[in-house]
Amino acid sequence: MYIQTSTQEKLNLGIGNYQCNWGIHIAGLYETEAEREEIVMGFLHQGDIDGDLQLYSPVEHSIDDFQHSYSEVYPQCSEHLYNDRHFQVSSPAKLYYPDGTFSPWKMDENLAAFYRESQKAGRRNVRATADMVWALEAIPGTEHLMAYESRLNYFIPGKPWISLCLYNMTKFDGATIMNVLRTHPFTLNSGVLTENPYYQDPDIWLADNAPQFLNY
Repeated sequence: MYIQTSTQEKLNLGIGNYQCNWGIHIAGLYETEAEREEIVMGFLHQGDIDGDLQLYSPVEHSIDDFQHSYSEVYPQCSEHLYNDRHFQVSSPAKLYYPDGTFSPWKMDENLAAFYRESQKAGRRNVRATADMVWALEAIPGTEHLMAYESRLNYFIPGKPWISLCLYNMTKFDGATIMNVLRTHPFTLNSGVLTENPYYQDPDIWLADNAPQFLNY
C-alpha cells in the first residue's frame, strides 16, 4: 500500500507492505517488545536489502541483543551488522548526549555533519530509528526533547532520509504522547501507517512551546 508522505522518491518501508517517500519523520508507537521488534526488524532489514545506511540506537535491549536477534532472523545479512557502510548502531549516550547533556542545537550540528559525510560519495539513503525511552532517565536537557523532535521537521524534508522515533506507550505519560503526535507528521501504530491529524508545523509548535528553538 502506497501512502504519499512527501514529493520525494518512493521507498519500501519494510512494515506492513507499506510504501512511502523519503524525507519523512514518523512516530512509531508500541506497547510490547514483540511490536517493537517487528517494527525495528522490518524497517532496518528492508533498508539493508535496499543498500541504505541504517542508524539504530537500542535501549530496551542491548546492542549485542539486537545484533544477535538480527543475525538469527536474517543470517544471510549478519555480516552487515559489523560494517559501518551498512549499519551504525550506537548507545543513546553516544548519539544524544555524548557530553552528558542533551541539546537540540548540538543535535542539529551533529546530524548536519553526519548527513554531509554520508553524502560525500553521492546520494546515500539514510534510515534512522531509536528507542526513545532513554529520555525518561534523569539526563540534563531532556526537557527539550520535543523541541528536538519538532526541529527534525526542519532538517529531514528534501533529504534522502527517514526517521522512525519509537515511543513505548506504556512508559511515557499521556501529555508526552500528545506532544509526540504534535511533532511527527506521520504515525505508525499497530502496524498501520497514517497521516497524523494532530501534527503541527514546527513554526507553530515551537512558537507555542519552545520559542527559543525557532528558526528565524
